[in-house]
Amino acid sequence: MNSKSQIKNSKLIKSEAISLGFSSCGVAKAEFLEEEAPKLESWLKNDFHGKMQYMENHFDKRLDPTKLVPGAKTVISLQYNYFPKEKQISNSYQISKYAYGEDYHHILKKKLFELLNFIQENIGEVDARVFTDSAPVLERAWAKKAGLGWIGKHSLLITPQKGSFYFLAEIILDLELEYDHEFKTDHCGKCTKCIDACPTEAILPNNTIDGSKCISYFTIELKEEIPTNMKGKFNDWIFGCDICQDVCPWNNFSKPHQEPLFKPHPDLLQMTKNDWEEITEDVFKQLFKRSAVKRTKYLGLKRNIGFIKK
Repeated sequence: MNSKSQIKNSKLIKSEAISLGFSSCGVAKAEFLEEEAPKLESWLKNDFHGKMQYMENHFDKRLDPTKLVPGAKTVISLQYNYFPKEKQISNSYQISKYAYGEDYHHILKKKLFELLNFIQENIGEVDARVFTDSAPVLERAWAKKAGLGWIGKHSLLITPQKGSFYFLAEIILDLELEYDHEFKTDHCGKCTKCIDACPTEAILPNNTIDGSKCISYFTIELKEEIPTNMKGKFNDWIFGCDICQDVCPWNNFSKPHQEPLFKPHPDLLQMTKNDWEEITEDVFKQLFKRSAVKRTKYLGLKRNIGFIKK
C-alpha cells in the first residue's frame, strides 16, 4: 500500500510539472526492464542501429535505472509538446518539426532541474539525475510503464487524444512515490499507415524500426556518404523525418505547443528549395544558431540537399 505521503508527493510533483509546461507526468517503479532486455539484444544483433556504435554501449544501464542512480526507487516520465502552429511551405526541403526552434535538450534540461529543485525544497533531499534523450535511458519503455501511452508500430510513444509529437524526459531518483499503472492497451489496432508510408521501409511489422534504413538516421546520424540505393526515397527530407507521425491518425489530435523557444526563425518556414540549395554557412549559422539542426553541421546539411537534388 502507498503511504499518504507517497500519494501526496506524487500529486505535488505532477502539479508542478504541469505548471512548468510539461503536458503530462507519470511515475513508475525503478526496476530492471525485463521485457525490454531480449528486444534490445535482438535489435543490436540484427544491426538495426547501423553505424550508431554508441547504441552498443551501456547495455546494463539501459535496462536498469539503479545503475544510473544507485538506490533509485522511481522513474518520473514527462512529456513536452513540440507540435508547431505553422509548418514549412510545401515546395521546400523539409526538416523535422522538433528542430524548428531552439534545441530541446537545453530547454527541457532547465525545466527538469527546476522540477528537481522543487522536489528538494518541498519534499526533501534526494539523490537524482535528469535525462532528456541524453543518456542510455529507454525513455519510451519508461513512459509506457508510467501510464503515459503505448508504443506504436513506428516505435514512438502515442498518447490517447494527444498523439506523438512530444519530447520525453525523465528524472530517476531515490524517492518512493505512488506508482501509476502501466499503459497496457495498444490502440493502433490493424492500422498500418506508418508502415505503408515509410519510403525506405524502415518500419518492420513487429513494432520495430530498422534504424539503419530510417531517413533520420541517414540525414543526422550517418557521417559518411549516403548509400546510392537510397536515391529518390527521401521525399525531400534533409534533417530527420516526420512521415510516420504525419500519417498517424492519432496525430489528428495534435494541438500547437505553447513554448516560445520552439518558434522557428521567421525565414525558415518560407524557404524554397532554391533557398536551401543556395544556403551559405553564414545563413546556416544565423538560422540554426540554437537549433538541433547544428548536429549535421553545414557540410552535412549540404550533403543531404545534394543527395536529394542530384
